[in-house]
Amino acid sequence: MHIPDGYLSPQTCVVLGGAMLPVWAAAAKKVKTALKSRHVPLMAIGAAFSFTIMMYNIPIPDGTTAHAVGGALLAIVLGPWAAGIGITIALAIQALLFGDGGIWAFGANCFNMAFVMPFSAYYLYRLIAGNSPLTSARRWIGGAVAGYVAITLAALAAAVEFGLQPVLFHTADGAPLYCPYPLALAVPAMLFAHLTLAGPLEGVVTALVVRYLQVSNPALLGIYGPSSAATAPAAGGAGAGYRKLWWGLAALILFTPLGLLAQGTAWGEWAPDELKEFLGFIPAGLERLSQTWSALLPDYTLPGFDQGFGPAAAIYIFSALIALGIIFLLTYLFGRLQAATEKGKEGRAGESGLK
Repeated sequence: MHIPDGYLSPQTCVVLGGAMLPVWAAAAKKVKTALKSRHVPLMAIGAAFSFTIMMYNIPIPDGTTAHAVGGALLAIVLGPWAAGIGITIALAIQALLFGDGGIWAFGANCFNMAFVMPFSAYYLYRLIAGNSPLTSARRWIGGAVAGYVAITLAALAAAVEFGLQPVLFHTADGAPLYCPYPLALAVPAMLFAHLTLAGPLEGVVTALVVRYLQVSNPALLGIYGPSSAATAPAAGGAGAGYRKLWWGLAALILFTPLGLLAQGTAWGEWAPDELKEFLGFIPAGLERLSQTWSALLPDYTLPGFDQGFGPAAAIYIFSALIALGIIFLLTYLFGRLQAATEKGKEGRAGESGLK
């Protein structure tokens, strides 16, 4: 679902990027109000988890690949607004440093994965979980369903964006300028990959982590949204248990080279030369926009470096560590700002009490 530059027209990119501006503004405001500074490390873990899980490509029977996003899990734990920010950070790092998703298409990718996915996941999860106890089976079942449906809806949104391009943007003789595949092809192709493999993977990962949190630290499932006070843990609190999550993230990063084993490219993410092999030509607009940005580590590789599995695996892990460092820095700065804001509020409250 990482739409590269060139597959969407500039007009489409501007519209979807513009649609995300109020979402990002509202998310920044809501997260600053609702998320406490003690939860900022959890937001860093969530953003890093989303980035890392997207590196695990899985093969699709049609010769393409797909991956989970982690958006449903972030939405369940931190709420859809914080999840949207976390996924946006992950997508920005992927696009700027690794060329995974386009610069022009950044707003579109965020619309699909940082808006459609976390919001649909959260509200579906809430519908199933309701006000059940934090340790109820309805929670992990809700996570499984939410993960499966949400990533499929995000894929459907991307497919519609792809499929509209040849209808709206073409030359006088009908040749497509950008994505050449119509809705009748794009929608089934994208849904096949996500209904059969990527969706189940997202659902299973979400359910397993929710179940793990229910056993190890259920308070983390009560950070955002309604929860039953009668069933909330008496001790530990939402800030406990981060060390285990960090270790889990470290293991996830260590095994990222498994994502290199899947052969093929995700549907709709082909480079221009690959597309030429399929079509016999490269759409003019796609070729022009595809040259917008030169990433530092394109496709998580080092240009001119031996790309055997061993070196490629090392670069893959190195890429994840770079992303982790950037996410740490950004969330650290946000945490400092959040702590200063909370301290200011406490100071004003104290002054008001003295009066």
